[in-house]
Amino acid sequence: MLAPKRSRSDLVVRPAANQDRALRLTERARLLERRYGGYDSERVLAAAINDVFPGRIAVVSSFGAESAVLLDLVARVAPATPVIFLETGKHFPETLAYRDTLVERLGLTDLRSVAPAAEDLAWADADGTLWKRNPDLCCRLRKVLPLERALSGFSAWINGRKRFQGAQRSAIPIFEAAESRIKVNPLASWDPARIQDAFRVRGLPAHPLATAGFSSIGCAPCTTQGGGEAGSRSGRWQGQEKTECGIHNAPWAGRPRGIGVKRVS
Repeated sequence: MLAPKRSRSDLVVRPAANQDRALRLTERARLLERRYGGYDSERVLAAAINDVFPGRIAVVSSFGAESAVLLDLVARVAPATPVIFLETGKHFPETLAYRDTLVERLGLTDLRSVAPAAEDLAWADADGTLWKRNPDLCCRLRKVLPLERALSGFSAWINGRKRFQGAQRSAIPIFEAAESRIKVNPLASWDPARIQDAFRVRGLPAHPLATAGFSSIGCAPCTTQGGGEAGSRSGRWQGQEKTECGIHNAPWAGRPRGIGVKRVS
């Protein structure tokens, strides 16, 4: 007698135990993509937060031009989900105010502002101008290393990257293996029109700088107005080949040091 066919919802998302760690993670991401990749964004988040990684997943948000859409979806699913904000010390004042506005407006209850290690800055950026001399190292010390330390204990993290942003983002899946964790990209297939529609339909407040022509908003020294035909992230590191801060494309590395993590209630 033939065994009954398994439905899509019956797919196992744990790969074989005899695979090495990197291969197991890659296989798990593939199986998660197969099972949940066709769901809408809110269902993807519900599955990831409540079913696949309960208590072991966080959202990483820059509170930038498009961040409200993802955070609104997360708040609808589970407002107590940890939200990690990399407080680089170089943000626009408007971004910090917008962060506080969104957290209160959406009812997010576990915001974690994560600062770079003081000893790292004392060693490499005592005068605060490392972004001029070596922007890659600046991002590493102010973003990459702090995020890795903040994600300690989490098995997965959610971010707001989208394929239309181009470059290394043009083919991202919903679930991907990223070093030692699963990365969830619930908005991967969204386009600018859908994002703007979500702002309108849900009555989400816009980032103050987005209304002033900033299409992608990061640290103040490395962000200018951009967008249009040049691409939505053209205002970042303008005039340089650099297109990413490093948290999405560089291996986690470096000897762990102290980190300032302030939980904001």
